[in-house]
Amino acid sequence: MENVAISILLVLIGFFVGIILTIIFNNIKAFGANKKAQKIIEDANKEAAKIKKDFLLEAKEEAYKNKKEVEDEIREKKKEFKEAEGRIILRETNMDKRDGNLQKREEMLDERESSLTEKQKNIQKELDEIGELKSREIEALENVSKISKEEAKERLFKKVEDEIGLELAGFIKEKESEAKLVSDKKAKHILVESMQRYANDVAVEQTVTVVNLPSDDIKGKIIGREGRNIRTIEAVTGVDLIIDDTPEAFVLSSFDPMRREIARITVETLIRDGRIHPARIEEVYDKTCKEIKVKTREYGEEALFNLGITKVDSDIVELLGKLHFRSSYGQNALMHSVEVANLTGIMAAELGENVLLAKRAGLLHDIGKAIDHEIEGSHIDIGLEIAQKYGEDPEVLNAIESHHGNTDASSVISELVAIADALSASRPGARNDSLENYIKRLQDLENIANNIQGVDKSFAIQAGRELRVLVQPDKVDDLASYKIARDVKEKIEEQLQYPGTIKVTVIREVRATEEAM
Repeated sequence: MENVAISILLVLIGFFVGIILTIIFNNIKAFGANKKAQKIIEDANKEAAKIKKDFLLEAKEEAYKNKKEVEDEIREKKKEFKEAEGRIILRETNMDKRDGNLQKREEMLDERESSLTEKQKNIQKELDEIGELKSREIEALENVSKISKEEAKERLFKKVEDEIGLELAGFIKEKESEAKLVSDKKAKHILVESMQRYANDVAVEQTVTVVNLPSDDIKGKIIGREGRNIRTIEAVTGVDLIIDDTPEAFVLSSFDPMRREIARITVETLIRDGRIHPARIEEVYDKTCKEIKVKTREYGEEALFNLGITKVDSDIVELLGKLHFRSSYGQNALMHSVEVANLTGIMAAELGENVLLAKRAGLLHDIGKAIDHEIEGSHIDIGLEIAQKYGEDPEVLNAIESHHGNTDASSVISELVAIADALSASRPGARNDSLENYIKRLQDLENIANNIQGVDKSFAIQAGRELRVLVQPDKVDDLASYKIARDVKEKIEEQLQYPGTIKVTVIREVRATEEAM
């Protein structure tokens, strides 16, 4: 490398010297001054020698510097290699130690495995011996007790089941009491508060309407010649006219309240007018139907106005008005719907729910009853179809669908509608029921309790609102009486349909009586 640098410097020097000599030669030739040219050549030679010397010195210094840097770099690399070699040696030493430790552990594990295998064989041998002893003992016990292993197991399970059943009954009773301390108090407060804040007269609709007459002479006009007038009235209105010996009155009979109302207004209009013949009857009937249609809409608008509900389709308003002429178990359907809406709204306010939406759901929950006699299907399916058709809120749809328990309630408002519906239906005097159905319901209630083991007698009291169960004290203890009460409650909920709630009271009483002679 040093020789190459010197060669390059010599070439450069020769190049420069050639240039200088060419210049000098030209100058000498031009001016013809040999002496001057010689002097210039000498100076050039001196300068060239000086330049050569300087270049050589610089080249040597650069070569020395590069050599020193290379030596330092080599020295540093050797040092790093030495340190790395030391670390590698140390790591190999550690790995050798670890390898030795692992070999020792492996030997120890082999010894332990051999020991465990031997112990396992001994344990298995002992278990086999225990199994044989157990079999012989069980066989001996079966011979002594005269019962099989399976029979003993069944008896043991039955005993454990009885004990656990009583403990569970006690546990359930305790937890129910704890939960009811808060939940019953809050629920009763909301229900009582709602019922106190809403008061409504109970008006039971009947299936007959009595029409008063100014005199008995009108009866002959209503009947007409050979009964043509009364036949026309019955044919046009679809209502039965019952004319008997009752002075100054006759009866309109029909299960459809709307038809009875149209027939009543028609007959009263004919009586006031005095002209009673088939053509006049049909004319008055047509006029009355138009008036009732207007009145029907007024009933619907009045219900919406009283509840503060707005933005209701005109068809739904008309259907609400028709509910005024419908009844369920003698209860006016529109009055029932308004009552449910009010109760639902009050309870929703107590719970912080949407009051207007709750009232709307309560009012429309039985909307299907308005036309359930015209369209096939239950009033729930019909009402749901109507609400969907007119774009009601999903919570209103769910309230209509779930208020009788056919579908699970998906919101608090749906639950409130079901509660309000039960409250309205179970109010004293709200509904009529036949004596036969009433007696059958009480008998079914008592039979449920009488069919449970340990029950002596049962009595349905307070119109079926409470069931008192007398148990046999020698067969049922105090803890088991709670289990019987729960079983009776669950069977009532599964088997019976009833409004409101039924209280189940289990009584266990022991009487000791002696007679002194």
